[in-house]
Amino acid sequence: MRAPRALFAPAVVPALKSWSRSHLADHEVVRTFTAAVVRDCATTAELLADLGELDARRLYVPAGYASMHAYCTGAHHMSEDAAFKRIRVARTARQFPVIFDAVAEGRLNLSGVMLLAACLSAETVDEWIAAASHKPNSEIELLLAERFPRPDVATRVAAIAPPTGLLGVDADASGACQQAARPVGMTSTQQAPGPVDASPARVRVTPLAPGRFDLRTTLSQEAHEDLRCVQDLLGHSVPSGDVAEVIGRALKCYRRELEKRRFAATDRPRPGSRRHAGSSRHIPAAVQRAVWERDGGQCAFVSDSGHHCEARRHIDFDHVEPVARGGEATTANIRLLCSVHNQHAAELAYGKGFMDEKRSEAKRQAAEARAQKAAAVAARARERAAAELAAPGDVIPGLKILGYRGDDLRCAAKLCAAIPGATTEVRMHHVIKALGRASMSRLTHAPRSPV
Repeated sequence: MRAPRALFAPAVVPALKSWSRSHLADHEVVRTFTAAVVRDCATTAELLADLGELDARRLYVPAGYASMHAYCTGAHHMSEDAAFKRIRVARTARQFPVIFDAVAEGRLNLSGVMLLAACLSAETVDEWIAAASHKPNSEIELLLAERFPRPDVATRVAAIAPPTGLLGVDADASGACQQAARPVGMTSTQQAPGPVDASPARVRVTPLAPGRFDLRTTLSQEAHEDLRCVQDLLGHSVPSGDVAEVIGRALKCYRRELEKRRFAATDRPRPGSRRHAGSSRHIPAAVQRAVWERDGGQCAFVSDSGHHCEARRHIDFDHVEPVARGGEATTANIRLLCSVHNQHAAELAYGKGFMDEKRSEAKRQAAEARAQKAAAVAARARERAAAELAAPGDVIPGLKILGYRGDDLRCAAKLCAAIPGATTEVRMHHVIKALGRASMSRLTHAPRSPV
Protein backbone atom coordinates (compact mmCIF):
# COMPACT_ATOMS: atom_id res chain seq x y z
CA MET A 1 0.00 0.00 0.00
CA ARG A 2 1.48 3.35 -1.04
CA ALA A 3 2.06 5.78 1.83
CA PRO A 4 0.52 9.25 1.54
CA ARG A 5 2.72 11.62 -0.44
CA ALA A 6 2.47 14.30 2.27
CA LEU A 7 4.41 12.13 4.71
CA PHE A 8 7.49 12.40 2.52
CA ALA A 9 7.09 15.97 1.24
CA PRO A 10 10.08 18.27 1.76
CA ALA A 11 9.85 21.26 4.07
CA VAL A 12 8.46 24.43 2.52
CA VAL A 13 10.81 27.42 2.42
CA PRO A 14 9.24 30.53 4.02
CA ALA A 15 7.87 32.80 1.31
CA LEU A 16 9.26 35.94 2.92
CA LYS A 17 12.85 34.66 3.04
CA SER A 18 15.21 37.01 1.25
CA TRP A 19 18.18 35.58 -0.63
CA SER A 20 19.80 38.90 -1.42
CA ARG A 21 23.18 39.68 0.17
CA SER A 22 23.83 42.99 -1.57
CA HIS A 23 23.18 44.95 1.64
CA LEU A 24 25.99 43.19 3.53
CA ALA A 25 29.55 44.46 3.84
CA ASP A 26 32.39 42.30 2.51
CA HIS A 27 33.42 40.97 5.94
CA GLU A 28 29.79 40.12 6.72
CA VAL A 29 29.46 38.12 3.48
CA VAL A 30 32.57 36.14 4.43
CA ARG A 31 31.24 35.60 7.96
CA THR A 32 27.80 34.43 6.84
CA PHE A 33 29.30 32.14 4.20
CA THR A 34 31.66 30.57 6.75
CA ALA A 35 28.76 30.03 9.13
CA ALA A 36 26.72 28.49 6.30
CA VAL A 37 29.56 26.08 5.49
CA VAL A 38 29.72 24.99 9.14
CA ARG A 39 25.95 24.48 9.19
CA ASP A 40 26.08 22.60 5.89
CA CYS A 41 28.64 20.13 7.26
CA ALA A 42 26.50 19.50 10.32
CA THR A 43 23.35 19.21 8.21
CA THR A 44 25.05 16.81 5.82
CA ALA A 45 26.03 14.55 8.71
CA GLU A 46 22.46 14.62 10.01
CA LEU A 47 21.13 13.83 6.51
CA LEU A 48 23.51 10.86 6.28
CA ALA A 49 22.38 9.58 9.68
CA ASP A 50 18.68 9.85 8.74
CA LEU A 51 19.28 8.37 5.29
CA GLY A 52 21.23 5.46 6.75
CA GLU A 53 18.49 4.66 9.26
CA LEU A 54 15.76 4.97 6.63
CA ASP A 55 17.78 2.67 4.37
CA ALA A 56 18.34 0.11 7.12
CA ARG A 57 14.63 0.01 7.95
CA ARG A 58 13.72 -0.14 4.24
CA LEU A 59 11.17 2.62 4.73
CA TYR A 60 11.33 3.35 1.01
CA VAL A 61 9.29 0.18 0.41
CA PRO A 62 6.00 1.39 2.01
CA ALA A 63 6.60 4.69 0.21
CA GLY A 64 6.21 2.83 -3.07
CA TYR A 65 9.86 2.64 -4.22
CA ALA A 66 11.88 -0.44 -5.03
CA SER A 67 15.21 0.91 -3.81
CA MET A 68 16.73 3.63 -1.68
CA HIS A 69 18.18 5.23 -4.79
CA ALA A 70 14.77 5.34 -6.48
CA TYR A 71 13.27 6.86 -3.32
CA CYS A 72 15.92 9.63 -3.14
CA THR A 73 15.57 10.53 -6.82
CA GLY A 74 11.81 10.09 -7.02
CA ALA A 75 10.46 11.33 -3.69
CA HIS A 76 13.12 13.94 -2.95
CA HIS A 77 14.27 14.80 -6.48
CA MET A 78 17.99 14.28 -5.87
CA SER A 79 20.17 13.83 -8.90
CA GLU A 80 21.29 10.28 -9.62
CA ASP A 81 24.91 11.06 -8.70
CA ALA A 82 23.99 12.87 -5.46
CA ALA A 83 21.72 10.03 -4.36
CA PHE A 84 24.31 7.37 -5.13
CA LYS A 85 27.07 9.22 -3.28
CA ARG A 86 25.00 9.91 -0.17
CA ILE A 87 23.68 6.37 0.04
CA ARG A 88 27.19 4.94 -0.29
CA VAL A 89 28.61 7.31 2.34
CA ALA A 90 25.69 6.73 4.73
CA ARG A 91 26.18 2.96 4.59
CA THR A 92 29.93 3.35 5.15
CA ALA A 93 29.33 5.73 8.06
CA ARG A 94 26.90 3.31 9.73
CA GLN A 95 29.67 0.73 9.57
CA PHE A 96 32.24 3.22 10.93
CA PRO A 97 30.32 5.88 12.94
CA VAL A 98 33.41 8.04 13.41
CA ILE A 99 32.82 9.20 9.83
CA PHE A 100 29.72 11.11 10.96
CA ASP A 101 31.89 13.26 13.22
CA ALA A 102 34.50 13.80 10.50
CA VAL A 103 31.83 15.00 8.06
CA ALA A 104 30.05 17.16 10.64
CA GLU A 105 33.34 18.87 11.57
CA GLY A 106 34.29 19.44 7.93
CA ARG A 107 37.36 17.21 8.08
CA LEU A 108 36.09 14.89 5.32
CA ASN A 109 33.78 15.50 2.38
CA LEU A 110 31.54 12.96 0.67
CA SER A 111 33.93 12.36 -2.24
CA GLY A 112 36.79 11.74 0.19
CA VAL A 113 34.75 9.15 2.07
CA MET A 114 33.92 7.49 -1.27
CA LEU A 115 37.64 7.17 -2.02
CA LEU A 116 38.46 5.73 1.40
CA ALA A 117 35.46 3.38 1.67
CA ALA A 118 37.11 0.34 0.08
CA CYS A 119 40.16 0.35 2.37
CA LEU A 120 38.55 1.07 5.74
CA SER A 121 38.46 -1.45 8.54
CA ALA A 122 37.82 -1.29 12.29
CA GLU A 123 41.58 -1.22 12.91
CA THR A 124 42.50 1.40 10.28
CA VAL A 125 39.53 3.77 10.11
CA ASP A 126 40.95 6.22 12.68
CA GLU A 127 44.33 6.23 10.96
CA TRP A 128 42.87 6.87 7.52
CA ILE A 129 40.55 9.64 8.69
CA ALA A 130 43.43 11.37 10.45
CA ALA A 131 45.63 11.10 7.35
CA ALA A 132 42.89 12.32 4.97
CA SER A 133 41.47 15.13 7.13
CA HIS A 134 41.24 18.50 5.35
CA LYS A 135 42.95 17.09 2.24
CA PRO A 136 41.64 17.47 -1.34
CA ASN A 137 40.70 14.37 -3.28
CA SER A 138 43.89 14.49 -5.34
CA GLU A 139 46.01 14.14 -2.18
CA ILE A 140 43.78 11.36 -0.86
CA GLU A 141 44.35 9.49 -4.13
CA LEU A 142 48.10 9.89 -3.62
CA LEU A 143 47.81 8.48 -0.09
CA LEU A 144 45.93 5.46 -1.43
CA ALA A 145 48.49 4.97 -4.21
CA GLU A 146 51.32 4.97 -1.67
CA ARG A 147 49.55 2.46 0.58
CA PHE A 148 48.12 0.27 -2.18
CA PRO A 149 50.39 0.63 -5.25
CA ARG A 150 49.03 -0.71 -8.52
CA PRO A 151 51.04 -1.94 -11.51
CA ASP A 152 51.74 0.32 -14.48
CA VAL A 153 49.12 0.31 -17.19
CA ALA A 154 49.98 -1.12 -20.60
CA THR A 155 50.86 1.51 -23.20
CA ARG A 156 48.53 1.41 -26.18
CA VAL A 157 47.30 3.83 -28.83
CA ALA A 158 43.89 3.02 -30.33
CA ALA A 159 42.15 4.73 -33.23
CA ILE A 160 38.71 5.98 -32.19
CA ALA A 161 35.91 4.88 -34.48
CA PRO A 162 33.61 7.55 -35.91
CA PRO A 163 30.14 7.80 -34.34
CA THR A 164 27.72 5.24 -35.76
CA GLY A 165 24.65 7.36 -35.10
CA LEU A 166 22.95 4.41 -33.35
CA LEU A 167 22.97 4.68 -29.56
CA GLY A 168 23.68 1.44 -27.77
CA VAL A 169 25.04 -0.35 -30.87
CA ASP A 170 28.66 -1.40 -30.82
CA ALA A 171 30.88 -0.29 -33.64
CA ASP A 172 31.68 -2.85 -36.29
CA ALA A 173 34.79 -4.78 -35.34
CA SER A 174 36.23 -4.37 -38.80
CA GLY A 175 36.27 -0.59 -38.62
CA ALA A 176 36.08 0.32 -34.96
CA CYS A 177 39.81 -0.01 -34.45
CA GLN A 178 42.74 0.42 -36.75
CA GLN A 179 46.24 -0.78 -36.07
CA ALA A 180 48.56 2.13 -35.43
CA ALA A 181 51.89 2.03 -37.16
CA ARG A 182 54.66 0.72 -34.92
CA PRO A 183 56.28 1.46 -32.52
CA VAL A 184 53.46 3.08 -30.53
CA GLY A 185 52.51 -0.31 -29.11
CA MET A 186 48.82 -0.76 -29.88
CA THR A 187 47.36 -4.23 -29.58
CA SER A 188 45.57 -5.67 -32.59
CA THR A 189 42.48 -6.63 -30.56
CA GLN A 190 41.83 -3.20 -28.99
CA GLN A 191 38.48 -1.79 -30.05
CA ALA A 192 36.76 1.51 -29.58
CA PRO A 193 34.19 1.12 -26.79
CA GLY A 194 30.97 1.57 -28.76
CA PRO A 195 29.69 4.96 -29.85
CA VAL A 196 32.12 7.76 -29.13
CA ASP A 197 30.99 10.94 -27.39
CA ALA A 198 31.68 13.96 -29.59
CA SER A 199 32.30 16.22 -26.60
CA PRO A 200 35.96 16.74 -25.62
CA ALA A 201 36.99 14.21 -22.98
CA ARG A 202 38.62 15.37 -19.79
CA VAL A 203 42.21 14.26 -19.34
CA ARG A 204 42.48 11.74 -16.52
CA VAL A 205 45.62 11.48 -14.39
CA THR A 206 45.27 8.79 -11.71
CA PRO A 207 47.99 7.89 -9.18
CA LEU A 208 48.94 4.20 -9.38
CA ALA A 209 51.88 4.00 -6.97
CA PRO A 210 54.48 6.36 -5.47
CA GLY A 211 55.88 8.32 -8.41
CA ARG A 212 53.73 6.49 -11.00
CA PHE A 213 50.61 7.90 -12.72
CA ASP A 214 48.09 6.65 -15.25
CA LEU A 215 47.54 9.27 -17.99
CA ARG A 216 44.63 8.89 -20.41
CA THR A 217 43.83 11.34 -23.16
CA THR A 218 42.96 11.56 -26.86
CA LEU A 219 45.47 12.60 -29.54
CA SER A 220 44.72 14.34 -32.80
CA GLN A 221 46.01 12.87 -36.05
CA GLU A 222 48.74 15.53 -36.19
CA ALA A 223 49.84 14.84 -32.60
CA HIS A 224 49.92 11.10 -33.31
CA GLU A 225 52.15 11.69 -36.32
CA ASP A 226 54.44 13.90 -34.20
CA LEU A 227 54.64 11.12 -31.61
CA ARG A 228 55.65 8.58 -34.23
CA CYS A 229 58.23 10.97 -35.68
CA VAL A 230 59.82 11.60 -32.26
CA GLN A 231 59.87 7.85 -31.61
CA ASP A 232 61.79 7.39 -34.85
CA LEU A 233 64.23 10.20 -34.03
CA LEU A 234 64.88 8.66 -30.60
CA GLY A 235 65.46 5.23 -32.12
CA HIS A 236 69.05 5.02 -30.82
CA SER A 237 68.50 6.31 -27.27
CA VAL A 238 65.00 4.81 -26.78
CA PRO A 239 64.99 1.71 -29.02
CA SER A 240 61.68 0.42 -27.64
CA GLY A 241 59.89 3.66 -28.51
CA ASP A 242 58.33 3.67 -25.04
CA VAL A 243 55.59 6.31 -25.13
CA ALA A 244 55.99 7.25 -21.46
CA GLU A 245 59.73 7.86 -21.95
CA VAL A 246 59.13 9.88 -25.10
CA ILE A 247 56.47 12.05 -23.47
CA GLY A 248 58.65 12.56 -20.39
CA ARG A 249 61.58 13.76 -22.48
CA ALA A 250 59.37 15.98 -24.62
CA LEU A 251 57.76 17.61 -21.58
CA LYS A 252 61.15 18.26 -20.00
CA CYS A 253 62.42 19.98 -23.16
CA TYR A 254 59.22 21.99 -23.59
CA ARG A 255 59.24 23.02 -19.94
CA ARG A 256 62.76 24.45 -20.29
CA GLU A 257 61.71 26.31 -23.42
CA LEU A 258 58.61 27.81 -21.77
CA GLU A 259 60.50 28.84 -18.63
CA LYS A 260 63.17 30.45 -20.78
CA ARG A 261 60.57 32.28 -22.87
CA ARG A 262 58.36 33.47 -20.01
CA PHE A 263 60.78 33.87 -17.10
CA ALA A 264 64.20 34.10 -18.76
CA ALA A 265 65.26 30.90 -17.00
CA THR A 266 68.76 29.83 -18.09
CA ASP A 267 71.91 28.28 -16.63
CA ARG A 268 74.14 30.71 -18.52
CA PRO A 269 72.76 34.25 -18.08
CA ARG A 270 74.30 37.00 -20.15
CA PRO A 271 75.43 40.31 -18.61
CA GLY A 272 72.41 42.56 -18.10
CA SER A 273 71.80 45.76 -20.02
CA ARG A 274 70.91 49.08 -18.37
CA ARG A 275 69.22 50.70 -21.36
CA HIS A 276 65.77 49.86 -19.91
CA ALA A 277 66.38 51.38 -16.47
CA GLY A 278 64.01 53.84 -14.78
CA SER A 279 60.23 53.46 -14.70
CA SER A 280 60.00 51.45 -17.94
CA ARG A 281 57.61 48.49 -17.97
CA HIS A 282 60.43 46.32 -19.31
CA ILE A 283 61.62 43.80 -16.73
CA PRO A 284 65.27 42.74 -17.19
CA ALA A 285 65.93 39.03 -17.63
CA ALA A 286 68.05 38.93 -14.47
CA VAL A 287 65.15 40.33 -12.44
CA GLN A 288 62.73 37.83 -14.00
CA ARG A 289 64.98 34.91 -13.06
CA ALA A 290 65.47 36.16 -9.50
CA VAL A 291 61.73 36.72 -8.93
CA TRP A 292 60.84 33.37 -10.48
CA GLU A 293 63.25 31.56 -8.16
CA ARG A 294 62.22 33.59 -5.09
CA ASP A 295 58.45 33.05 -5.57
CA GLY A 296 58.87 29.45 -6.70
CA GLY A 297 56.80 29.91 -9.86
CA GLN A 298 53.70 30.46 -7.71
CA CYS A 299 51.39 33.40 -7.05
CA ALA A 300 52.90 35.47 -4.24
CA PHE A 301 49.62 36.82 -2.86
CA VAL A 302 49.07 36.26 0.87
CA SER A 303 45.73 37.06 2.50
CA ASP A 304 45.28 38.94 5.77
CA SER A 305 44.77 35.59 7.50
CA GLY A 306 48.10 34.32 6.16
CA HIS A 307 46.81 32.06 3.36
CA HIS A 308 49.25 31.86 0.43
CA CYS A 309 47.60 31.59 -2.99
CA GLU A 310 48.51 28.22 -4.55
CA ALA A 311 47.85 29.16 -8.20
CA ARG A 312 50.57 28.26 -10.71
CA ARG A 313 48.61 28.88 -13.90
CA HIS A 314 48.15 32.24 -15.63
CA ILE A 315 51.10 33.67 -13.69
CA ASP A 316 52.55 37.06 -14.66
CA PHE A 317 55.01 39.59 -13.29
CA ASP A 318 53.47 42.44 -11.34
CA HIS A 319 54.88 45.71 -9.95
CA VAL A 320 54.26 46.06 -6.20
CA GLU A 321 54.47 49.83 -6.63
CA PRO A 322 52.72 50.49 -9.97
CA VAL A 323 54.70 51.89 -12.87
CA ALA A 324 52.29 54.82 -13.09
CA ARG A 325 53.37 55.81 -9.58
CA GLY A 326 57.08 55.49 -10.21
CA GLY A 327 57.58 51.81 -9.45
CA GLU A 328 60.79 50.38 -10.88
CA ALA A 329 61.54 46.95 -12.33
CA THR A 330 63.69 45.76 -9.44
CA THR A 331 63.69 42.39 -7.72
CA ALA A 332 62.19 43.93 -4.58
CA ASN A 333 59.38 45.65 -6.52
CA ILE A 334 58.45 42.72 -8.82
CA ARG A 335 56.40 39.72 -7.78
CA LEU A 336 54.50 36.86 -9.41
CA LEU A 337 50.71 37.10 -9.33
CA CYS A 338 47.98 35.03 -10.91
CA SER A 339 45.53 36.86 -13.18
CA VAL A 340 42.88 37.06 -10.44
CA HIS A 341 45.17 38.60 -7.82
CA ASN A 342 46.76 40.81 -10.46
CA GLN A 343 43.33 42.35 -11.05
CA HIS A 344 42.75 42.53 -7.30
CA ALA A 345 46.01 44.42 -6.80
CA ALA A 346 45.05 46.84 -9.57
CA GLU A 347 41.68 47.48 -7.91
CA LEU A 348 43.42 48.20 -4.60
CA ALA A 349 45.81 50.62 -6.33
CA TYR A 350 43.43 52.47 -8.68
CA GLY A 351 39.93 51.71 -7.37
CA LYS A 352 37.36 49.12 -8.44
CA GLY A 353 35.30 51.61 -10.48
CA PHE A 354 38.31 52.68 -12.54
CA MET A 355 39.35 49.08 -13.24
CA ASP A 356 35.76 48.06 -14.14
CA GLU A 357 35.70 50.87 -16.68
CA LYS A 358 39.07 49.79 -18.09
CA ARG A 359 37.94 46.16 -18.36
CA SER A 360 34.70 47.16 -20.05
CA GLU A 361 36.62 49.23 -22.57
CA ALA A 362 39.03 46.36 -23.22
CA LYS A 363 36.11 43.96 -23.78
CA ARG A 364 34.48 46.44 -26.15
CA GLN A 365 37.68 46.84 -28.18
CA ALA A 366 38.18 43.08 -28.29
CA ALA A 367 34.60 42.59 -29.50
CA GLU A 368 35.10 45.22 -32.21
CA ALA A 369 38.35 43.57 -33.32
CA ARG A 370 36.64 40.18 -33.53
CA ALA A 371 33.77 41.69 -35.51
CA GLN A 372 36.18 43.38 -37.93
CA LYS A 373 38.13 40.16 -38.40
CA ALA A 374 34.94 38.18 -39.00
CA ALA A 375 33.73 40.79 -41.50
CA ALA A 376 37.06 40.66 -43.37
CA VAL A 377 36.95 36.85 -43.51
CA ALA A 378 33.35 36.95 -44.76
CA ALA A 379 34.25 39.56 -47.41
CA ARG A 380 37.12 37.42 -48.70
CA ALA A 381 34.83 34.41 -48.81
CA ARG A 382 32.24 36.37 -50.81
CA GLU A 383 34.94 37.52 -53.23
CA ARG A 384 36.14 33.97 -53.75
CA ALA A 385 32.59 32.71 -54.24
CA ALA A 386 31.82 35.53 -56.69
CA ALA A 387 35.00 34.79 -58.66
CA GLU A 388 34.13 31.12 -58.93
CA LEU A 389 30.54 31.85 -59.93
CA ALA A 390 31.58 34.44 -62.52
CA ALA A 391 33.65 31.92 -64.48
CA PRO A 392 32.10 28.94 -66.23
CA GLY A 393 31.84 25.89 -64.05
CA ASP A 394 33.97 23.83 -66.42
CA VAL A 395 37.00 26.15 -66.15
CA ILE A 396 37.44 26.85 -62.41
CA PRO A 397 37.54 23.16 -61.33
CA GLY A 398 40.21 22.46 -63.94
CA LEU A 399 42.29 25.41 -62.74
CA LYS A 400 42.01 24.21 -59.15
CA ILE A 401 43.29 20.78 -60.19
CA LEU A 402 46.27 22.50 -61.80
CA GLY A 403 47.01 24.30 -58.53
CA TYR A 404 45.67 27.79 -59.20
CA ARG A 405 44.22 29.64 -56.22
CA GLY A 406 42.99 33.02 -55.01
CA ASP A 407 43.97 35.94 -57.28
CA ASP A 408 44.60 33.62 -60.22
CA LEU A 409 41.03 32.32 -60.07
CA ARG A 410 39.63 35.85 -59.88
CA CYS A 411 41.77 36.83 -62.88
CA ALA A 412 40.50 33.75 -64.73
CA ALA A 413 36.90 34.82 -64.09
CA LYS A 414 37.55 38.20 -65.70
CA LEU A 415 39.30 36.61 -68.67
CA CYS A 416 36.41 34.20 -69.25
CA ALA A 417 33.89 37.03 -69.01
CA ALA A 418 35.72 38.76 -71.87
CA ILE A 419 35.10 35.81 -74.27
CA PRO A 420 31.62 34.56 -73.36
CA GLY A 421 30.97 32.74 -76.64
CA ALA A 422 34.17 30.67 -76.71
CA THR A 423 34.26 26.94 -76.16
CA THR A 424 35.59 25.38 -72.95
CA GLU A 425 38.82 24.35 -74.66
CA VAL A 426 39.42 27.86 -76.00
CA ARG A 427 38.63 29.49 -72.64
CA MET A 428 40.96 27.13 -70.79
CA HIS A 429 43.76 27.66 -73.28
CA HIS A 430 43.29 31.45 -73.16
CA VAL A 431 43.26 31.57 -69.35
CA ILE A 432 46.29 29.30 -68.84
CA LYS A 433 48.28 31.23 -71.42
CA ALA A 434 47.45 34.57 -69.75
CA LEU A 435 48.21 33.26 -66.28
CA GLY A 436 51.48 31.82 -67.52
CA ARG A 437 52.53 35.20 -68.94
CA ALA A 438 51.62 36.86 -65.64
CA SER A 439 53.71 34.35 -63.70
CA MET A 440 56.71 34.84 -66.01
CA SER A 441 56.35 38.60 -65.64
CA ARG A 442 56.43 38.33 -61.86
CA LEU A 443 59.51 36.14 -61.99
CA THR A 444 61.28 38.48 -64.44
CA HIS A 445 60.69 41.61 -62.35
CA ALA A 446 61.37 39.98 -59.02
CA PRO A 447 64.50 41.35 -57.27
CA ARG A 448 67.52 39.09 -57.70
CA SER A 449 69.50 37.88 -54.70
CA PRO A 450 73.16 38.88 -54.73
CA VAL A 451 75.44 35.96 -55.54
